[in-house]
Amino acid sequence: MLILIEIIMALKVPNKMKSYFPKGKDLVENRKWWLIDANDLVLGRMASTIASRLRGKHKAIMTPGTDCGDFIVVINSDKIHLTGNKLRDKIHYRHTGYPGGIRQRTMQERFERDSREIVTTAVRRMLPKESSLARTQMRRLKVFKDNIHNHAAQNPTPLNISSIAHKYRSQS
Repeated sequence: MLILIEIIMALKVPNKMKSYFPKGKDLVENRKWWLIDANDLVLGRMASTIASRLRGKHKAIMTPGTDCGDFIVVINSDKIHLTGNKLRDKIHYRHTGYPGGIRQRTMQERFERDSREIVTTAVRRMLPKESSLARTQMRRLKVFKDNIHNHAAQNPTPLNISSIAHKYRSQS
């Protein structure tokens, strides 16, 4: 019986299928720069598309634990659109850390203060929570209030997501 097991083990064909894990060089060479014009785009739909691109989910080499996403440049963050009455009714809370230190701000107040913060927060909350991977991916998001940005040297490719995230999307 022991000899039979040894013969079977000797004849066993090694597994040729191996899992592919992208290395650092593959990740850096495959990074692209994308340009998104946020004019009249719905915030949540735009943010989910950006988060997916930052994670690299559109690539065949995507692995959840590796940083394989692209760079995203968002322009015209002052012109984003929120559906319904969220601009007036939605309230964001934060806490100072002291007893009774709850602070609140409406979306309108946050929008007037800095519209870039709204886009950044929406994207951050769609990435993996509180990890070094999420922080690294957020560093590749560049948000600007108007259509002037300082990443022209990288030659970002315009990404047309208006069919997904436009406020006047046609109903099919």
